[in-house]
Amino acid sequence: MARFKIVTTAGPGTGVPGADHSLEMEALAAIGAEIVEVKGGEDELAAAAVDADAIYGKGRPRITAKIINAGKKLKVVSLASVGVDSVDVDAATALGIPVTNCPDTFIEEVADHAMTLILSSWRRLVVQDQLVRKGEWAKARPMLYQFPRLMGMTLGFISFGHVARAVAKRAAPFGFQMLAYDPYIEELVMSDYGVQPVGFDELLQRSDIISMHAPGTKDAHHLMKEPHFKKMKKTALFVNTGRGSTVDEAAMIKALQEGWIAGAGLDVLETEPVGHNNPLLGMDNVILTAHVASASNRFDVARKRRVGAEMALVLGGKWPRACVNPMVLEKSKLQRWQPFSMERGPGN
Repeated sequence: MARFKIVTTAGPGTGVPGADHSLEMEALAAIGAEIVEVKGGEDELAAAAVDADAIYGKGRPRITAKIINAGKKLKVVSLASVGVDSVDVDAATALGIPVTNCPDTFIEEVADHAMTLILSSWRRLVVQDQLVRKGEWAKARPMLYQFPRLMGMTLGFISFGHVARAVAKRAAPFGFQMLAYDPYIEELVMSDYGVQPVGFDELLQRSDIISMHAPGTKDAHHLMKEPHFKKMKKTALFVNTGRGSTVDEAAMIKALQEGWIAGAGLDVLETEPVGHNNPLLGMDNVILTAHVASASNRFDVARKRRVGAEMALVLGGKWPRACVNPMVLEKSKLQRWQPFSMERGPGN
């Protein structure tokens, strides 16, 4: 009989029932843990969580307060993703249960994707491709005559976490002037990247390209609304590789339709997959990708090993490496073991 029971579901993009958990088990086997897959939704997962030591969240169903409160032995909720909007973190915190994620596993991939959307949106790459395919070669160059060169343009970051910092490193050689708005980050951090800290309104008004990196938290929900798009330059572009929930999508669509902004490059949307009747699909000034910014051939391998290691640490009585509610760690019986400082607070 296994010493620890971990319950999980077969969520979209993470496998099907009977999925191979060998990568997670590299760390978990040594402590006598087993991963048990649960079919169904919230009710089924809550029932399975009653005697579970850990929940391995895979996006769907959402790990709700009902599921967390059902776990009488629950010691940790772990996600193999950066975002934690699929978990009721407040409910876990109230019970002193740490919630872990993978905040640094695919930073470089997302930064590459954000930079790709910035460059391709600025050079109107999709439209240029269409002109060639339609035999309208002669229209391509005149179209670009109306836009300034990229060097000297202003790139504004909404939120300046790890991905935004990696984008700033990539953007600097292109000659961007860079701004950032993030009330949770010290200004000195921005300065080290050649980025000027500014207020939200100033960023909206000055930026030629805005790159959204805010997480899917309550505070950041619909951070960009109609009034914010109206403050942007009519020539500005909006790029989002963060979370779709940070943007009022109807307001963004209106901004694009009515010419408040010039275009957008979007990897995330409020509703995913995108509906067939979404107006964004018919806009040639919008580049869309299918929430793939973090994807590479190391994606599954890296995150599965990481989530297995995080659960093994907590179940083995130690602090996890990354904890989104670190305030629970100091009050827990878990042992702090890390030989390095935690950049954003205890355990994170």
